[in-house]
Amino acid sequence: MTATIAPVDERVPVGRLVPLALQHVLAMAAAPVSTVFLTATALRLSPAETASVLSAVLVLCGAGSLLQSLGVGNVGARLPFIMLPGGAATALFIQISADHGPAVASGSVLLAAALLLAAVPLYGRIVRLFPPLVMGVTVLLIGIAMVRVAAQLITGPTGETARGSVVLAGATVAVTLAAYLFLRGVWRQSAVLIGMVAGTAIAVAGGLGTFSPAPGSGFSLPALFPYGTPRFDVLAALPLLVFSLSTLAEITGQTVLNSETSGRTPDPGRDVPRIARADALMSLFAGTLGASLMVTSSENIGISRLTGVRSRFVTAAAGGVLVAVGLLSPLSRAVAGLPPAVVGGSALVVYAVIAVMGVQMLARSELAERGHSMIAALALAVGLLPIVAPTLYDGFPGWIRTLLGSGVVAGTLTAVLLHALFTIADRPPRTGAGARQSGERQSRERPPLTTPGRPRSADRAPAPPEG
Repeated sequence: MTATIAPVDERVPVGRLVPLALQHVLAMAAAPVSTVFLTATALRLSPAETASVLSAVLVLCGAGSLLQSLGVGNVGARLPFIMLPGGAATALFIQISADHGPAVASGSVLLAAALLLAAVPLYGRIVRLFPPLVMGVTVLLIGIAMVRVAAQLITGPTGETARGSVVLAGATVAVTLAAYLFLRGVWRQSAVLIGMVAGTAIAVAGGLGTFSPAPGSGFSLPALFPYGTPRFDVLAALPLLVFSLSTLAEITGQTVLNSETSGRTPDPGRDVPRIARADALMSLFAGTLGASLMVTSSENIGISRLTGVRSRFVTAAAGGVLVAVGLLSPLSRAVAGLPPAVVGGSALVVYAVIAVMGVQMLARSELAERGHSMIAALALAVGLLPIVAPTLYDGFPGWIRTLLGSGVVAGTLTAVLLHALFTIADRPPRTGAGARQSGERQSRERPPLTTPGRPRSADRAPAPPEG
C-alpha cells in the first residue's frame, strides 16, 4: 500500500518546476531590489558597490529559501517559504548607518542575529512581550519612518527637489498602481517591479533621469565587509536588537499561515525555532556582506494559492534561481543603474504597505479592550516624536539620544512596558493561600499563547497583501 504524500512534500516534474519557481522569483524580486537601492542611496554607494550588495542579497535570499524549504537538521522549517531582506530591518539599518556609520550598522546586524539565535530556547517567553498590539505599533512606526527615508530618494541628499524627480517618482507610483489594478495573479504581485521598469523607461525617454549600469561582466562573488571591519556598539544596535526579538511573534503568524496553506498541521513550537535559526544564520552572513537582517516571508503564499501547487520543492527551486541570478554579475550591475527617483517612487509604495500592515495588526489587537487604545496612543506619540522633531533629544546624553532618538525603539519599548503594566493592573486581587494555589494551578494548566498547535487568531501576525 502506497503512503499518501502530503502536498507540501510533493515532488514536481522539472517541466512544471522551472516555470513555477520563476513565478515565485518574479513575485518577490521587487523586495530585494528596492531595499538594496534604498540602502545604496542612503549610504551613497557607487554603482559597483551597489551591484555587489544586490548580488549578496539575492544570493542570501536564494540560500535562505533553500534552507527553509529543504531544512538541515533543526534549521529550516521544511515549508514553502521565501527569504527576503527585511524592509523594516533595512529602515533600522539605514538609521544606524546615518547616526553611527555603516560599519556600526553591520556590527549591529551581527549582534542582532546572534541575539536571535541565543533567544530561540526562550521563544515561549519572549513572544509574549510582542502581542499584536505591540507589533502593530512597531510595524506602523517603521513604515512611517521608511516613507520619510524613501522621500529623501526623490528630494536628493540636499533636500532640493527637482521637478523632474517628482514627476518621475509620481509616474513610477502611477504605473505601479495601474499594474495592481488591472493585472491579475503573479503579474499583480509584481506591480512594484513593473513600476520600476516602466519608471526607468520613462526617465530615459523623457530625459528625466539616466540609466547607468555598473561596469563589469561574467560571474562575481559579493564583496566581504564592504564597509570595512564591523564595529560593535550595543546601544547603537538597540533598534535592531529589539526588532530581532520581535520577529519571533511575526514568525509565529507566518508559520501558522503557511502551514495551513500547504496542508500541514500548524506546529509553532516545532517550526518557529527552526525558522528563527535559519533567519539568524542567514543574517549572520548578511552582516558580513553589507546587508541588513534577512527574514522569512509568506509573500509567496499568494502564488501557491493561485497555482494550487503547495510543494516546498518549488520554493527550493526558486532559491536556486536566486543564487544563480545573484552570481550573474551583468544582471545585478544593470539593475544598479536605476534612477534614484524611480527607486524612491517604488519605495514609497513598498513602505506605505508596511505602515498599512501595522494598522492591520492594530485592528487585530481589539483596541476596544480596556487600556489597549491608550497603550497604542501613548506608544505612537513617543515613537513619532523623533520622526516629526528629529532634534528633540539633542541636548540629552548620548545613551538617551540613542534610546529615545529611534522612534521604532522608543515606541516599541513604551508599548511593551505599558502592555505589561496594564496586564498586571487588570489581574484580580489574590487573597489567602487558596487563591494563590488556584492561581498557580491555572497558570500550570493554561497553555502559552504560542505553544505547539493553533494560536488564537488575535496572536497571529497578518500576512502581507498579495499585491
